[in-house]
Amino acid sequence: MQKTIENRVIKEAKYIIDTKNTIRQAATKFNISKSTIHKDLNERLKKIDPILYKKIKIIFKNHIETRHIRGGIKTKLKFLIKD
Repeated sequence: MQKTIENRVIKEAKYIIDTKNTIRQAATKFNISKSTIHKDLNERLKKIDPILYKKIKIIFKNHIETRHIRGGIKTKLKFLIKD
């Protein structure tokens, strides 16, 4: 794997660990697609740095468990703004 890809993957992982942001927010920050972030953090990171990978998996698990709540809040705010 190229060093530039490894460096990008590490930067993405550290960003998500530090900020607890979602894949979409990280994709916006790094100006790359959600699919690339997802592949970087679920496949490439496992080979590059297993310790960071475990931390990322914990954050992603939390995001999955709470996504229905975040979605409901977003929808509520959307309709409150329209009124």
